[in-house]
Amino acid sequence: MEMPTVNECQVESCAYNRDRACHALAITIGDAHLAQCDTFFGVSSKGGDPATTGRVGACKVSDCRYNTQLECQAPGIVVGQSRSEADCLTYAPA
Repeated sequence: MEMPTVNECQVESCAYNRDRACHALAITIGDAHLAQCDTFFGVSSKGGDPATTGRVGACKVSDCRYNTQLECQAPGIVVGQSRSEADCLTYAPA
C-alpha cells in the first residue's frame, strides 16, 4: 500500500508548509471525531524535507469513508483551515 499524498496544504502557518505544499514525511489525521491535522505545528521556522511531498501516515477519524483500518485510502488529500484548526478537507462521512 502506498501512503496518500498531501496534494495541497493551505495552512501557511504550519512549520511543514512551504508554498502551499506539505514537507513532513508523514502526517497523522484526526481523532475519533475531528479530521484535524495532528502534525500541524505553528512556529516561524520551517521543518520537514523540502525535497519531499508529505503523505498521510495514519488516519484516526473512524467515520471517514476513506479510512480502512486506520489507514487513509484516498488518492490524495487537501489540508486547509477550518474553524481555528488545520483540517483534512478531503474528509467525507462514511
